[in-house]
Amino acid sequence: MALIGHLLNVSVPVWRATVVDDGGGGHETTWVQVGTLRARRSQPTARERAAAQQAGADLDETWYFAAGADVRRDDELRPPGRVLRVIAVFEPSVPGTYLRADCTMRQQLDGTT
Repeated sequence: MALIGHLLNVSVPVWRATVVDDGGGGHETTWVQVGTLRARRSQPTARERAAAQQAGADLDETWYFAAGADVRRDDELRPPGRVLRVIAVFEPSVPGTYLRADCTMRQQLDGTT
C-alpha cells in the first residue's frame, strides 16, 4: 500500500453475494459485507456528470484500491447512499502497484441511487 496508500482517502464497504442454506433443504443468495477498504474514486467526466442528471442512466465509476485488495467482479461497493456493482477488476501493467475496479450504478427514476 506504500505506493498509493496516501491517495486512498475514502473507506468503502465491500459486499459479496454468498449462497447460504435456507433451512428447508435449499439454498438462497444473500449479501454479506466482506470488509471495508480504503479506496479512491476517480472523478467523473463531464459526460458522466450530464448522464448523472438523467433518470434511468447507467453511471460508470472507477475506484482504486491498494494492490492485493479483496475486491472481485460482481461484488458491490456501498459508499453512503449508493450501491455500485463491480463489473471488472484490473491490475496495472506494473503488478503490485494498485487495483482498479470498474463499477456501474443505475440512476433510479425518482432521482435516488
